[in-house]
Amino acid sequence: MTTVSQETQNTSQGLENHHLSFLEEVSEATAGVSRLDMCIQCGTCGGSCPSGADMDHTPRQLFAMLRAGMREEVLRSNTPWICVSCYYCTVRCPQEIHITDVMYTLKGMAIRAKLYKEATAPDFSNTFIGMVENFGRGFELGLASIHYLKHFPLRLPGMTPMIVGLLSKKRIVLTPHRIEGIDQLKSILARAKELEGLS
Repeated sequence: MTTVSQETQNTSQGLENHHLSFLEEVSEATAGVSRLDMCIQCGTCGGSCPSGADMDHTPRQLFAMLRAGMREEVLRSNTPWICVSCYYCTVRCPQEIHITDVMYTLKGMAIRAKLYKEATAPDFSNTFIGMVENFGRGFELGLASIHYLKHFPLRLPGMTPMIVGLLSKKRIVLTPHRIEGIDQLKSILARAKELEGLS
């Protein structure tokens, strides 16, 4: 006969395994060795972050949520989207956790699961990735135009002087240019997606 305490113990072990699997899933999806399981919750990352004040959760809090198996809350957090990829947290982390790389992983997971508070940043990311896949490089004018038309159409007229200035100084171009060897890049990207199990 199973006692209540045994059932509770079995349930808690099951939850622990489930939570650890989310932590492991993020660790395995992160390029290189993330060292995510080495977090000691010291808070150096959040204290170092220039964008920390705008984040729903500091990286330290996000990693605690990862451990707790709070998948939806983690993927809905704005923290990865506010990260400016300065790598200051990564450099200062005493455990050498690849925090910025983990943020990229969480962005990708949030996009695939369609779990984010607002679509502005994910749309920008997808538009940029689409341009790199099609042209092998970014196309600033196209990226800005698509982004602003979709999310901030009323701001476009106010940007006209800046665009004219950039065009006159040849800092941006009107049409995108494909890189040489775009077929090779497409093959590399297709193989990367295949290895990640995204295709």
